[in-house]
Amino acid sequence: MMNCLAVDDESLALDLLEDNIQKVPFLNLVKRCKNAFEAQEIMQQQQIDLLFLDIQMPGITGLQFVQSMAQPNPPMVIFVTAYEEFALEGFNLDVVDYLLKPVSFDRFLKAVNKANELFTLRKQEGTRPQPETATAPEYLFVNADYSLVKIRISEIQYVEGLKDYVKIYLEGQPRPVITRLTMKAMEEKLPSGPFMRVHKSFIIAFDKIESIRNLRIKIGQVHIPISESYGEALFKAINAGKVE
Repeated sequence: MMNCLAVDDESLALDLLEDNIQKVPFLNLVKRCKNAFEAQEIMQQQQIDLLFLDIQMPGITGLQFVQSMAQPNPPMVIFVTAYEEFALEGFNLDVVDYLLKPVSFDRFLKAVNKANELFTLRKQEGTRPQPETATAPEYLFVNADYSLVKIRISEIQYVEGLKDYVKIYLEGQPRPVITRLTMKAMEEKLPSGPFMRVHKSFIIAFDKIESIRNLRIKIGQVHIPISESYGEALFKAINAGKVE
């Protein structure tokens, strides 16, 4: 079963997509979204395997949205659009298929069968394929202030969790970036060498640590507590020289 999102700013287009999706037993429609920002928020909270994505939408286009996705294992994409002229650019983004409205069910089924074949292959391999030369991402995108905000990972000092939100503190920025995201989801977005969770409410960047005293980490003018449950792993990493 593939979890999917239908993303289009037109209600009629969403109705048609939903109707087609419900006819296919291996598709599970998680939600209908009016724009890329709604889709991004859901993708931060749970695993989405396939996007049915319009191209011409207000705020951020479907093409821009696909280009902005920084997840290690981004969902597959099927563009569903009325604009034929974007086909080449769409396929250059390695999408599964490019459907022109109005879409017949036969054509829709052909596209989703192709997606299902890729999905099954990836499950058999145990993970979505990654290039052998892949390196850690240099940046990530989060949904903040009704925009997709680009954050350079090297500039992150620490992250503070507040229930379903996190505050991301950056070098040279007086205010944190606040986004709707759990600490667990934030941990998954960050590379595990340079970052470590030291408290249920804090993730720190190792290279931003200035000192550690009395179970508190000093980063700039801030003192971050180290909890007992996370402290042992932190000091093991430091003593073993695994801090990057």
